[in-house]
Amino acid sequence: QVQVRESGGGLVQAGGSLRLSCAASGRTFSGFAMGWFRQAPGQEREFVATIDWHGGATLYANSVKGRFTISRDKANDTGYLEMNSLKPNDTALYYCAVGGFVASNPELYNIWGQGTQVTVSS
Repeated sequence: QVQVRESGGGLVQAGGSLRLSCAASGRTFSGFAMGWFRQAPGQEREFVATIDWHGGATLYANSVKGRFTISRDKANDTGYLEMNSLKPNDTALYYCAVGGFVASNPELYNIWGQGTQVTVSS
């Protein structure tokens, strides 16, 4: 059974950067899309970015476009979310998810990690 685990969260000042990682275990990510979602306290889970297996197709939420970059290392079965110019409203629990489609709908992802906390101070 494949599992995913996020890492790289932390506390950063506004304008700073963080790099989140998503590692697979149990079996390979091969052939699957990988997405990042986030959820702030009292809010619904929202789409951040997603990438196809080959790394050629990406999709970003408008709120992060130009600041965040999603990528994946197929050889190491690891995905990344590079976050720059962070803002206080980026503060959330960030989840990695694996699914069959490059899509923003979280219902299309069937394997989820436990999340990593990102806190951006003003």
